[in-house]
Amino acid sequence: MNRLACLFLALVISLAANSAPAAAQDKTLTVFAAASMRNALDEIDAAYTAKSGVKIVASYAASSALAKQIEQGAPADVFISADTDWMDYAIGKKTINEPSRVNLLGNSIVLIAPKDSRIDNVSIGAGFDLAKLAGDGRIATGDVKSVPVGKYAKAALEKLGSWQAAEPKFAMAESVRAALTLVARGEAALGIVYSTDAKVEPGVKVVGTFPADSHPAIVYPMAATTTAKPETSDYLAFLRSTAAKSILEKYGFKFLVSPST
Repeated sequence: MNRLACLFLALVISLAANSAPAAAQDKTLTVFAAASMRNALDEIDAAYTAKSGVKIVASYAASSALAKQIEQGAPADVFISADTDWMDYAIGKKTINEPSRVNLLGNSIVLIAPKDSRIDNVSIGAGFDLAKLAGDGRIATGDVKSVPVGKYAKAALEKLGSWQAAEPKFAMAESVRAALTLVARGEAALGIVYSTDAKVEPGVKVVGTFPADSHPAIVYPMAATTTAKPETSDYLAFLRSTAAKSILEKYGFKFLVSPST
């Protein structure tokens, strides 16, 4: 073999060796997750990328919007919903790999007010007069017809006998984070959001917690989509790990599964 051929062969081997890590770095998974998961999942995704080299692109919105985007062909690998209804919907549309479904997290709903509000320490129970408490102000939550937090809020208020009087004062937001922002900005006197959302927004304070038995259990299922990349199973396993559990619990979520190592 002449010198030129040897140099060419060495160049080919070098390029092949250098391309392998690049290929690993180019691996990407797309995760569609409920808006309430943004802070916790961003931290988890950074940890997963550092561990695996797989980049995670997360899209956050109301579970209802995400389920419909997946139905319309959006290229998601993972769907994490803030309620079981929208996961059931996606499964019904044949867009979810049903055996991969796991009920991962629990949460609670709370009543919030702007941090400088005079409202404080509200006892939430039967006969709770939310309309009177709001006065001339608005009450923010997710759209009660579709957004999970809004559905939980309406169910709780109906059970407590508070919905009918309070309904005209509601400002229906496109997601729980949009409702949270309305309260933080003082554009709504009160809001109903997840406890985990209130925890990450310094512009609001929790003034009351809804009894767990006043609404359906708040459950966050996760699953791979039917078009998911092979790497998805490893990512889902990471979401069940002790590392992910510690992050999720730090943000106030309740871990519903036995963590893997």
